[in-house]
Amino acid sequence: MTGPDPIDTSKPHPARVYDWFLGGKDNYPVDEEMARQLLILDARGPDMAKVNRAFMHRAVRWLGTTGGVRQYLDIGTGIPTEPNLHQLAQEAAPESRVVYTDNDPIVLRHAEALLRSTPEGVTAYVQADVREPEAIIEAAGKVLDLDRPVALSLLALLHFVSDEDGAYELVRRLLDPLPSGSYLVLSHATGDFDRRSADSAREMYEQRGLTLAIRSREQFAKFFKGLELVEPGVSLAADWRPDLGEVVPVPGDEPVPGYVGVARKI
Repeated sequence: MTGPDPIDTSKPHPARVYDWFLGGKDNYPVDEEMARQLLILDARGPDMAKVNRAFMHRAVRWLGTTGGVRQYLDIGTGIPTEPNLHQLAQEAAPESRVVYTDNDPIVLRHAEALLRSTPEGVTAYVQADVREPEAIIEAAGKVLDLDRPVALSLLALLHFVSDEDGAYELVRRLLDPLPSGSYLVLSHATGDFDRRSADSAREMYEQRGLTLAIRSREQFAKFFKGLELVEPGVSLAADWRPDLGEVVPVPGDEPVPGYVGVARKI
């Protein structure tokens, strides 16, 4: 597991670009520059970020009520934007325990905001990379009871992990130590609706030494192999249980190009 590193402002970081899309202040000129270039490819960058956040809100509400989940492992946490996952989880069940994980040193600076737990619950932060699944599980096991179900969430993260880096295997290695009744919660960008823009975005990331692995619906669905998908299954982010609230209105007729899913480990 890696320790805190200096913040590299020489190249953009996906978490900080995402922060800029959400209107945050924890980003640098290099991140804003890339975000603005991405907007040229698709002006709905901020909409995509907001729709993804709204899905997280609805999914955690479902997990904490219908799913009965009381433990969460959130990987690729990003810069805090209220309400954070632990606030939603502990609103549904104050005794909920949450472990956040990210590899961006700037997130560590905001760990205090991520650790404001209810008295009954616990929140913790682990500085680590998703490519170190065993280290993450070991650290999480100091806070979570890994004999009881855990909701594992990787939101807007896996499209930054290529097949060559073993994206599918990483998910399996994170899920394998978790017991039956645990859940996998994913959101992922797609190029199914505009392949040209997706390819241009991938090239933009590669030019900056970053990975962007845009996947199709079929490729995204493979992450849930062997799991029991919660209705409505793999869907566009805006279409996942809108009855739970906080659906972001998006102008135009084109769908926001992101798939989501929640699935139970049998």
